[in-house]
This record gives sequence, C-alpha cells and structure tokens, in this order.
Amino acid sequence: MRYRRLGRTALQVSELCLGTMNFGSQTNEPDSWAIMDRALEEGVNFFDTADRYGGDKGSGATEEIVGRWFAQGGERRDKVVLATKLFGAMSEWPNDGRLSARHIRMACDASLRRMQTDHIDLYQMHHIDRTAPWDEVWQAMDTLTQQGKIIYVGSSNFAGWHVVQANEAAKARGFLGLVSEQSHYNLLTRTIELEMLPACREYGVGMIPWSPLAGGLLGGVLTDDAKSRRQSSASLRRIDKIRPQLERWEKLCAELGEEPAAVALAWLLAQDGVTCPIIGPRTMEQFVGASFRALDIALTDDALGAIDAIFPGPGGTAPEAYAW
Repeated sequence: MRYRRLGRTALQVSELCLGTMNFGSQTNEPDSWAIMDRALEEGVNFFDTADRYGGDKGSGATEEIVGRWFAQGGERRDKVVLATKLFGAMSEWPNDGRLSARHIRMACDASLRRMQTDHIDLYQMHHIDRTAPWDEVWQAMDTLTQQGKIIYVGSSNFAGWHVVQANEAAKARGFLGLVSEQSHYNLLTRTIELEMLPACREYGVGMIPWSPLAGGLLGGVLTDDAKSRRQSSASLRRIDKIRPQLERWEKLCAELGEEPAAVALAWLLAQDGVTCPIIGPRTMEQFVGASFRALDIALTDDALGAIDAIFPGPGGTAPEAYAW
C-alpha cells in the first residue's frame, strides 16, 4: 500500500479509503468487521463514515458498528485515520441537523459516543449550509479542535467557491480550515474539473472522490457475469442510455488486460489533486478484487487519451471550457 499526504497536511492516508456506508444496511456486522480487519491487513488506514449512515437500521447504526469494532482492541483505533461527517437531520427537532455551532458540537459528541473514541481525525461537513455564517462554523470547529475532539476539518459536496470562501474565512481567524473535500467524481461525472479541482489544488485541499465507479456502471456491467445478476429496471435504463460508451469502455479495458473497475480507479488516482477514491464494498469479494489491482496500474498517455475520448471531460477548467 502506498500513502499520500491529505491535502497540504502532513497526515499520510492510504491511496484507497474504505467507505462504510453499506455497513449495517447492506452488510451485516460480522462481515463489516471482517472487511475492516482485512483493510488493516492490506495497509488501508483511512476509513470514512457518517452520522446518518445506517439505512433501515437507523441513523448512527454504522458508526456504532465501527465503534464496536474499535472496542475489540488490537490497536484498531490507533491504526485508523477516522473520518466521519455531519449535516443531515438526526431527528425531527429543528436544531438536530445542519451546521449551527450548537449542532456541530452536539453531533461531534454523539459520533464520539457511538464510535467509542475520544477524537475524530477528519470531521467533515456533509453539505454546505447556506444559512450558517463561516464565523459560526469555524468558531465551533475551533472549539472542538482545542478540546482535542477533532484534528482536521473537511467538506463534502461543496462547490469550488465554497472551498475558497471557507478557507479565506478560516485564514482570517488563524485556523487551518478545510484540508479535504469529498466530491462526486468519476469518468461519467467530471464537472468538478471545471472549478472544484483547481480550487482544491490552489488551497492545498485533498480531493476524495465518492462513487468512483458511478454506481457500478464503470465496473463491467456488460460482461456475461454482470448480465446474469439481477439488476433493477432503473439500472438497466441507465445502462441502455450510455450503452455505446460502455461498450467502447469495456473493449478498451479488455485490450489493456484489466478489469474495468480497476482501470476506473487507476484513472482517478492519476488525476492531479486526487488523494484517494472512496470504495464502499458490500462484500469482501468487492473489497479485495479490482480495488487493490488499481494500485498497480500505471496508465500510459495513450491509454489516458483513449479514456478521455470515450468519456470526455467538461473541456478543461473554467472559464476556458465554456467562455470561448
């Protein structure tokens, strides 16, 4: 396993981030624990969760699974760079969500209890709160940092100008500010190349792509094995909509001698500013398959050009991509 700095910090995180969104809802607790154990065995030290994860088990259930795994000992907590998120409503009460200073501090304490730990390494805002002034947000995050409850702050689903605004406000307070951003980024969704990626590179904010396989579309959905699996009508409609692209994509991957999922992850790792994609396995097979193979794939310029021809980006960075 190789490691990269998280943005402009000195923190070293693995080139793959283990996403836990399926733990509890799609993956039972023993299997979730086994995947986390295997992650450490393979050198994956970066785990991502959120207070809302849990599916039909209820909000907080995934953090509780992570907490009970930590409680088994064996230096599990010490080996993990732990990231969680807040924003979504945890109840029907009006202040039990979003980014007020009150909710930030209460949500942090609740996550710490569920995960049975005394600190969160990376505390991420799951969405922008347009009603919360940055002075209020940073006052709360600064307080949590001084209390030793969090170390770094990140964002998710922000726009490029939000990163700029947030870090300029933090700078005025003498605070470190955002060190990472989680964005929807894959070969089918490249909008962040316009402004988000340039902003992150300029401010030393590490990019952590989520949904790197576009909900499985980039993972080889046209293969015989994939066709034999039952797929929802919505998935089939998505496949049919872009079938010509997917046919060219899977043909190219076959010519490269690699699985499509591995190539899609390798492409992300080759993008300037990307720290590590989040992989969210439901099973051990999904976790240890193409994910780790991606780390050994070095895409040539020709291969990168061929991929761009199949899945063209937005045309460069803003404003050149659309101004002329």
